[in-house]
Amino acid sequence: MEQSRSSSVGAFLESLRPAQWLKNGFVFAALIFSRSLFDWHRLQLVTLATLVFCGLSGAVYLLNDVLDANEDRQHPVKCRRPVASGRLSNRVALAGFALLGCAALAGAWLLDRHFFTVVALYAALNTLYSLFLKHVMLLDVFVVSAGFVLRVLGGGLVIHVEISSWLIVCTTLLALFLALTKRRQELVLLGGNAANHRSSLAHYSPYFLDQLIGIVTASTVMSYSLYTLSADVMAKFPGKRLELTIPFVLFGIFRYLYLVHQVSEGENPTRLLLTDRVLLTTVVLWAVIVVLIVYL
Repeated sequence: MEQSRSSSVGAFLESLRPAQWLKNGFVFAALIFSRSLFDWHRLQLVTLATLVFCGLSGAVYLLNDVLDANEDRQHPVKCRRPVASGRLSNRVALAGFALLGCAALAGAWLLDRHFFTVVALYAALNTLYSLFLKHVMLLDVFVVSAGFVLRVLGGGLVIHVEISSWLIVCTTLLALFLALTKRRQELVLLGGNAANHRSSLAHYSPYFLDQLIGIVTASTVMSYSLYTLSADVMAKFPGKRLELTIPFVLFGIFRYLYLVHQVSEGENPTRLLLTDRVLLTTVVLWAVIVVLIVYL
C-alpha cells in the first residue's frame, strides 16, 4: 500500500514537469532590467510571483496530459508520461489541476490585483490552448509566445515597474523561435504519424517551418541589437555598453540552430538547455555579463 501511494505521489510530481518551470525565469526579466535585483522586497515579490506561475504551469500540464493521453500514447517519448502510461489516473490529475489552479490564482490575488489579471489571463489562455488552440496552425505557436510575454508582464506588474516595449518585442520573437523549432522537431520525429499526434502538424512542413524560423531568427537578433543601442537603454543605463552582449546572443542562437538541424534536438527546449553544456554556458555567461554591465 505504502509503495503504491509513494508511486502515485511520484507520478503526480512528475506530471507537474518541474524541469519545465525553468521557463518561469522570464518573470525575473523586469526585475533585472529595472536595476532592482538587489532590492530585497522586490526580489521577494518576484520570487513569489514565479512560484505562482510554477504552480499554474503544473496545473496546466496536468490538464494537458489528460486531454492528450490518447495522442501521447502514439508518441515515442510522451507515451511514458504518467497519465498516458496509466501510472496516474485522470481523476487524480484533474483534481490536481483544479486545486493547484485555484491555489495559484488565490496567491496571485493576494500578491497584487494587476498581477492577478495577468495570471488569470495566462490560465485562461493555456486552458483554451489545451482544449483546442494547440490544434490551430500558427495560432498554436503564437499562444505559446504569449505565455512568455505574460510572464514578463507579470514580473513587472508585481513590482510596479514600467515594461520596456523592446523587452516585449524581444521576448515575443525569442518565444516564437523556440516554439517553431519545437514544432519542426515534432514533425521530423513523428514523420507520417505527426498529424495523428497533433492535428495542426498536418499543415506544417519542415521547409515551411524553416522559412518561419529564418525570419524569426533574423528578427530576434536584430531586435535585441537595436534594443541594446536604443535611446531607452541610453537613458536607463547611461554609459553602459549593453551591446557587448550581442555576440553571446548570436552564438547562443547559432548553437541552438546547430542542435536542431545537425543533432535533431529541439523538441524540448528546457531539456536541451540543461543538457547541452555549450548552450547552458553561453546563456549563463550572457546573464552574468548583463548583470555586471547594468549594475556596475
